[in-house]
Amino acid sequence: MSSHEPEVIVPGHIPPIAMTELDDAQAAKLATIAHHVRGILTALGLDLKDPNLAETDLRVAKMYIEMFGGLAEGAEPKVTTFPNEEGYSHMVMEKQIPFYSMCAHHLVPFYGHAHIAYIPRERILGLSKFARILEFYAKRPQLQERLTEQVVTYLEEKLQPLGAMVVIEARHLCVEMRGVKKPGALTVTSALRGIFHQKQVREEFLDLLRRS
Repeated sequence: MSSHEPEVIVPGHIPPIAMTELDDAQAAKLATIAHHVRGILTALGLDLKDPNLAETDLRVAKMYIEMFGGLAEGAEPKVTTFPNEEGYSHMVMEKQIPFYSMCAHHLVPFYGHAHIAYIPRERILGLSKFARILEFYAKRPQLQERLTEQVVTYLEEKLQPLGAMVVIEARHLCVEMRGVKKPGALTVTSALRGIFHQKQVREEFLDLLRRS
């Protein structure tokens, strides 16, 4: 094989325990990621015979597949909405929803909490679905600004509410571990739709957010 030909990736090198419950496509993806992780480790001058690095390539590959699970086909949450039979027309908020994601610029984590609210029209959403929607969009290489917009857009499209608003507060390890190295810096983003453009409604959201 010449140096210009790509190495053939064979899933068979993965230990049997790692292959459990994986279909052929998933096993091939795992093997490909592990192969490239080994290349990074080698480029860094690390000794792959070091017992502390044994199967590090595989562990990283499995971690990436899990952390980027939002990219998988069919990963979008199945969200069932319900008729707003009681005619509820006030704010519904779920706050302090934890999440973890990976910065698309450096592939290091950012993490924090999301605060999600909407004012229903004809349909309402089960409260557990807020976290599932957030997790779906967080599990991919992501920007906090884009994550915020994606969550509020999803609510708008699925519920067609009077309005929706999302605020995300997060710490970014690309800020804390490298570059300016400012531990504890908090990035806050917001996105709003519909009636939340009205100052009075936004102030209600912020008032509820401040309450313990």
